[in-house]
Amino acid sequence: MFAVSAARFSNDDPLSALELGERPDPIAKDGWVTVEVKAASLNHHDLWTLRGVGLKESALPMILGTDAAGIDPDGNEVIVHALVGDPDYRGDETFDPSRSLLSEKHQGTFAEQLVVPRRNLVPKPAQLSMAEAACLPTAYLTAYRMLFTRGQCKPGATVLVQGAGGGVATACITLGQAAGLRVWVTSRDGGKRERALALGAEAAFETGARLPDRVDAVMETVGEATWAHSMRSLKPGGSLVISGATSGFAPPADLTRLFFLQMNVLGSTMGTRDELVQLAQFLANTGARPLIDSEIPLAEARDGFAKMHSGELFGKVVFVR
Repeated sequence: MFAVSAARFSNDDPLSALELGERPDPIAKDGWVTVEVKAASLNHHDLWTLRGVGLKESALPMILGTDAAGIDPDGNEVIVHALVGDPDYRGDETFDPSRSLLSEKHQGTFAEQLVVPRRNLVPKPAQLSMAEAACLPTAYLTAYRMLFTRGQCKPGATVLVQGAGGGVATACITLGQAAGLRVWVTSRDGGKRERALALGAEAAFETGARLPDRVDAVMETVGEATWAHSMRSLKPGGSLVISGATSGFAPPADLTRLFFLQMNVLGSTMGTRDELVQLAQFLANTGARPLIDSEIPLAEARDGFAKMHSGELFGKVVFVR
C-alpha cells in the first residue's frame, strides 16, 4: 500500500525526513480492524515527529498521521479515534498512563489502509464529508475538550483564541461561535485576522494588543510567545486552557497575578471517544463545519507538509484518496 512515513529525523529540515512510497499492508490482530482510509488530516504533531520529538529512532520508519475517516470492514463510514491505550482501562482515556497517539507506538493514518482497535471507530454522521470528518480526531476534538470539558465555557462567555490560523485555533473559533460564545482572536497576520472574522470571530486583534475588556477564558496553543498576554487578558477567576506550545515551552509564570486574581491554568490533551461522538453530533446538529485550507491527494502529501512548515495555511490540510 502507499503511505507517507518518517524515515529519519531532522530538526533543521523536517521535510527531508519524509518518505513517500510503498509499505506492507497492515495485518489486524485480535480485537483490531482494518479501515480503508478515505481522508486523513495533517497536524503539527506530524512535523514534530519528523524533528524527532516523541518518537524513538528504533520505531522508524513510522507511518505518520493521527486523524482519519474511512470505511470499516462492514462497509460503514467511520471516524477513527486517535488515542490507543489499555483495553482494560476504565474512565477518561486521556488519563490512561499507557495511552499513545497513532503514529507513536502504532502506525499512523497517512496510508491507504490503517489498523486500529475496533473500539476506536466512531460512526461518521452522513452530514459530514470524509474530508470534514478527518479533521475531527485531533484538532477539533482538542478544541472541543478545551472549550467545553476543561474550560467549561457557557453561551455568552467571552473567549480569547491565541494565534488564529492553526488547526486548533480555527476549530475553537468554529465551535465557539456555534455554541454561542463571544470569540476574540489574535494574529500577527492581518489576512488571518480578516479570515477569522469571516469564520465567526466577533473581534480580531494584533498579537499582544491591549484588549477592550478582559475575557472569561483563553484558549492557548502558542505558548511562550503569547503566555504573558494570555495572563494579562483574563478576568479575575478566569481560565487559561493550554493544549500546546508551538512557540516554546518556558514562558514567565507570572505567579503573583495567578494567585492574587485566583486564575485557573488548565492543561488539556486530546479528548475521549465519547467526546468525539459528541463533537461529530454537535457539528451535524448545528451545521458548523471544519475549516479546510486545502484537500491534497495523498500521493502529493509533501506539498501539504510544506504548507504547514511555512505557516501559510488557514484551517486544516487534508490528504484524500
